[in-house]
Amino acid sequence: MRVLFDQGTPAPLRHQLTGHLVETVYERRWSTLSNGDLLTEAENAAFDLFITTDQNLRHQQDLSRHRIAIIVLPTTRWPDIQRHASQVVEAVASIQPRECRELTWNTP
Repeated sequence: MRVLFDQGTPAPLRHQLTGHLVETVYERRWSTLSNGDLLTEAENAAFDLFITTDQNLRHQQDLSRHRIAIIVLPTTRWPDIQRHASQVVEAVASIQPRECRELTWNTP
């Protein structure tokens, strides 16, 4: 699966997603694109999944226009995400095209 990390998604998470091709918005030089244009570019570049920490994405974009799957992480903090990496890996393995899944977990 081709996975694109948004700006706030901690890059070390890519090491948990073995077997997937992971790139970042920064690496693609798409940092200046708006969310709508970013999702369109990601789809045009054949990405299957977009992982973001933008909690407002669902409210800012008409996600029904896009076929790319989206996972929204509840935080940008790597230590919190790292503690719940298995949940992220499970979500990546089970997400379907056009699905937007917002992950939640209790953090101390």
